[in-house]
Amino acid sequence: MAEVRWLNDDEIAAWLKFRAVIEVLPGVLDSQLRRDANLTHMEYQVLAMLSETSDATLRMSTLAARSNATLTRMSHVVTRMSARGLLERQACVKDGRATNVHLTSAGRTALTAAAAGHVCQVRSSLIDALTPEQLHQLGGICDVILDRIDPDGIVTSR
Repeated sequence: MAEVRWLNDDEIAAWLKFRAVIEVLPGVLDSQLRRDANLTHMEYQVLAMLSETSDATLRMSTLAARSNATLTRMSHVVTRMSARGLLERQACVKDGRATNVHLTSAGRTALTAAAAGHVCQVRSSLIDALTPEQLHQLGGICDVILDRIDPDGIVTSR
C-alpha cells in the first residue's frame, strides 16, 4: 500500500469548508422547495430531468443514476410522485424488464410553479455570493472534480 499523504492545514481547512457546503446547501434548497412548492429537492430534480427530454420520459434506472440515488430510493420517490399525479410509470417498449417514468401535465405544472422560487434560492445561496470570475473558477473546479469521481458523466452531462 502506498504511503498516506496526510492533509496539511490548508488542505484540511479547504476540505472542511467544501464538506460544509455540500452538506448544508442541499438542505437549504430542500427547505425552500418543501415550503414553497410541496416538493423535495429530489422530486424537483426528477421533474426537471424528465422535462429536459424530448418525450418527457426516462428509464427508472437512468433517473436513479443521474440523481445519484439507488434504484430502490428512486422507485419510492416515483411511487410517491405518481400517487400525486406528477408522474406515471410505463412499460419500456424496448426492454420489457425496464420501467419508464413519464412526466404528466400535472408534473410539468408543478415544475413550472416551483422553478422561479428554486432559481431565486440557488441565486441567493450560491450564484450571487460569487463574482463572475469566482463563478467561472467554480465551474472549472467542479469539472476537474467530476472528471475524477464521475468520469463517464453519469450524474451530469459535461
